[in-house]
Amino acid sequence: MLAAALTMCLLTFKAQTPTRRAAATAVDVYDGFETPALSKLWERSRFEASAVVMESKVVRAGHQAVAITVAPNDMFEAGQNGSADSERDELMEARTLTALEGKSYEQSFSMFFPMDFPIVPTRLVIAQWKQYCGADDGPCSDDSPVLALRYIGGTLLITQDINKKHLVLYQDNTEFRGHWLDFKVRVRFSPDVTGHVKVWLGDKVLVDHTGVTADAETAETGYASPSRFYFKMGLYRNVMKEPMTIYLDEYRKREIRDDEF
Repeated sequence: MLAAALTMCLLTFKAQTPTRRAAATAVDVYDGFETPALSKLWERSRFEASAVVMESKVVRAGHQAVAITVAPNDMFEAGQNGSADSERDELMEARTLTALEGKSYEQSFSMFFPMDFPIVPTRLVIAQWKQYCGADDGPCSDDSPVLALRYIGGTLLITQDINKKHLVLYQDNTEFRGHWLDFKVRVRFSPDVTGHVKVWLGDKVLVDHTGVTADAETAETGYASPSRFYFKMGLYRNVMKEPMTIYLDEYRKREIRDDEF
């Protein structure tokens, strides 16, 4: 009787813990944006429905890509503590795909800026990795992304914002409009020196940085330990009157071995 009861308890425990098995499953996803609507890889909470269009005129591979157009006051967010008001239309990865602290990942995606894309000095983030804060009113609720690609005044920048310090890892004011930009990013997020970020544009290595890649995890910062990190790409900017359109295609994310850097 006792043995049978123990067996039943074990079976019940296994049936009620699917998240453990899901967490152990390695991330390996691809989206070529070939479907009539966005796939389930993306949440719908960071863009206006009219801002995201599956289209077939500007394409990196296959038959379709996705066009994102940010218009004035899209997903408007008032600034906090003196920061500027913002607006956005971004694709945010599904929560099941978020990166875990200490694990290594590779992400690649292609972006296209049309030749009439506005060259203006306003803040513009085109891809970002954020550390989950966990509370909308926490001390970390208005923190900048720990890693970001920015396009400001015609200059491409790769930045870190770690422990309230802004660091530019790379910048280049080459003409980036009018052709596809194929980015590849390998990253291991860590609040200590075991972190690593490596970024390519095509075959060129833009960044190869080893060190702290995440905010400290304390009661003062508000971040949990271990932390999780989520990815967004699209258009996030300070409020302005002129619309902007960007095209995205060929997205991939997979877990990699630490020695693949």
